[in-house]
Amino acid sequence: MPDPLRLAVLTDAPRVAGSELWLLYVLPRLLPGGVQPTVFLRVGESLDRLAAQFGESGIPVRRYTDLSGLPVLTRDFDLRLLQAWDPGAYLRVLPGLAAPTLVVSHDQLDYHYAPPLRALYRETYRFTKAIPLRRAGHLLTVSRWGADFLRGPMGLRDTTFVTNGVDPEQFRPAPPEARATLRESLGFTRFTVLVPGRFAPEKNQWASVRAARHAPELDFVFAGDMDSSVGKLVQGYAARLGLRNVRFLGRRWDMPELYRAADALLQPTLAENQSLVTLEAMASGLPVVTTDIPAQAELVQDGVTGLTVPAQPDVLARALRALAAHPERTAAFGRAARQFVLDHHTTDHTAALVLTQLRRLVPHPSPAAHAAKEHPHA
Repeated sequence: MPDPLRLAVLTDAPRVAGSELWLLYVLPRLLPGGVQPTVFLRVGESLDRLAAQFGESGIPVRRYTDLSGLPVLTRDFDLRLLQAWDPGAYLRVLPGLAAPTLVVSHDQLDYHYAPPLRALYRETYRFTKAIPLRRAGHLLTVSRWGADFLRGPMGLRDTTFVTNGVDPEQFRPAPPEARATLRESLGFTRFTVLVPGRFAPEKNQWASVRAARHAPELDFVFAGDMDSSVGKLVQGYAARLGLRNVRFLGRRWDMPELYRAADALLQPTLAENQSLVTLEAMASGLPVVTTDIPAQAELVQDGVTGLTVPAQPDVLARALRALAAHPERTAAFGRAARQFVLDHHTTDHTAALVLTQLRRLVPHPSPAAHAAKEHPHA
């Protein structure tokens, strides 16, 4: 058998978010392709469960306390893959890493705010991340639009992309009887709109609350970090409006069940690269109402798998009311959404694309090099 490609996966994540779940879903699926990943993860209680999950999936984990030690710790690998939260990690780690290196970026890249704010964010991104990223040997992102953006306005020519994917067995529709039981247990009685995600300005929960005000006959259920500063502000705003059709569930670990019980997903986002929430909902057979920004338009085909509309509360409310008023069409959207995921966006699709990129960078791991690394004084 050929030697495995030994992959060092570095992340400075302080806690678990979408980029870390991406690693958890993808890395185990690389093992049958002859790749042996080892994950370098910070020491911290917030990451202990993630470390255990990697171990359960056959992925070794090495914990560290200081980023500056990673270049030495990872030199005996064939390829070093870095995912960074803090832009400073690129400056602190990349210069010392042995080649080849690969940076995977899940950054939202472009915020579709009013023109002055959007221009300010672009320039901030250019100086804090895009310029340091020039030190990367290769760059990978998770949408076609994102790769075009990094190659074009940001000038990072050696950028390619792989599509995001989700597990269609974990995220799947429920049979009618099971769905009815789920809805009863969750207290879903009317057409229920699910609004999941981290509470942040770009996720635009403000617009979702205001859409609820325009559609009092629908129920809106929010799931996410409602204990955050933005979460508290959004809850206060809903209370001030006196809305009786809005519920805040907080952080949830039963998202597959929430998707199966809801009637539609609302995501009036102003910044995405390729949204896992969108794909999870689609795999669960939910029609999606979302904004018509480029990354979302890659996933949601307007009038086929959902509706893409401007992020205006009255327009969002009209789209949701149309879904509630036409259940047969809404069900057809949900079926088409799941089929789209099955055809293009499963974790197996993503892993196959990642494997292709890794083999492009390291086509033939050297047995002699492995022997030298294992016995440096032989």
